[in-house]
Amino acid sequence: MQCPDTGINLGRRPANNTPTPSLPPLWRLGFRPFFLIGAIFAVVSIGLWIVAYLGKLPEWTPASDWLNWHRHEMPFGFAVAIVAGFLLTAVQNWTGIPGVRGWPLALLVGLWLTARLFWLLGMPWWIIALPELSWLPLLAILIARSLRKTRQIHNYPILAMLVLLTLADVLSIAGLATGNGNWILNGSMAAIWLIAALMTMIGGRVIPMFTQNALGALFKSQPAPPYKLRLDYALMVATMLIAVLSAGGLGMTPALPLVPLFAALAIGHGMRLWKWYRHGIWRIALLWPLHLSYFWMLVASVGLALFHVDSPQFFSVALHSLTVGAMGGMILAMIARVSLAHTGRSLELPHPMVYAFILFHIGAVARVFLTPWLPLSGLVISAICWAIAFGLFVICYGKTLCLPRVDGEDG
Repeated sequence: MQCPDTGINLGRRPANNTPTPSLPPLWRLGFRPFFLIGAIFAVVSIGLWIVAYLGKLPEWTPASDWLNWHRHEMPFGFAVAIVAGFLLTAVQNWTGIPGVRGWPLALLVGLWLTARLFWLLGMPWWIIALPELSWLPLLAILIARSLRKTRQIHNYPILAMLVLLTLADVLSIAGLATGNGNWILNGSMAAIWLIAALMTMIGGRVIPMFTQNALGALFKSQPAPPYKLRLDYALMVATMLIAVLSAGGLGMTPALPLVPLFAALAIGHGMRLWKWYRHGIWRIALLWPLHLSYFWMLVASVGLALFHVDSPQFFSVALHSLTVGAMGGMILAMIARVSLAHTGRSLELPHPMVYAFILFHIGAVARVFLTPWLPLSGLVISAICWAIAFGLFVICYGKTLCLPRVDGEDG
């Protein structure tokens, strides 16, 4: 069976896929609580960050400071929550074993939420570390249990990625414990690039498949966008290498030897976008946001190549192209689609989400290109657009994620 949300051969439908009426729908599969709470956190965290940046919270400081809180929580709080929801849902299809549900899922979400609250409330580092460094290993254990039962060795790299994310988080917590802000930054940057590696892998499979599925009926003469395995591996290896360099503190200052690496990354992403492109994508609201979000990966790679030529002004441009445009955009587009497919609904996007996608990318443009010239205006516009976009997701999908599947199946 092929998963409608990844395009990867994921195995078979769980044998025990009958509804469990005694279990609230929110706790029946991982995407439900993690997508919902992750989107809510996206709104709250950016709201708090911009208010703190404007100096409106002088009496409140999270652990370390607001900047380090923002650096850590966007990848480890927001993005990794969505990754967890996606993986917990996908592993059920990979293995044919019913996914994590009920109290184990609630425990996982509880640990994630506790870590967010402890960091925000400025608790001592060792108290923050207890839930923060527990929930990702627990996620890996729950996923490994299903993979081991079905001997899904080809999916073990996912476990390796979770281990690497945990190690990056350990580096950030070590920075928090010692007051070393550079370690917090390095751990967060490593996590950003690890998530970018996952986006590279998943995007390489789902975007061309979704494009062909959506446009095949209208453009039968156009062949499916090709999937290049060698290019996929090359981009993954390059992105993982950048994650390792970031953990070591490299890449934060211009370094000419890194120019070829980022230039090659830009060429690879550009080749993908060129081969995937079909002029009909702009007609489909569940399709163009994926292509546009992936385009920000190209912008980020070009920006970092220019940065390492000794153009320091491009670092913020590149970083926020990756984190806001690519990462945030891909997450919003994917959770909008996955939430429809895995609740048994047709792939008909709620109309307000069209405005959410448009606003989101307006905000990304403001953060990347306006902020260097008008810092305050760019940040405020970007924050407002981000908060509205994810807020619209919560409004449009919150009830859906808390209700049973419409086809009567479990999950």
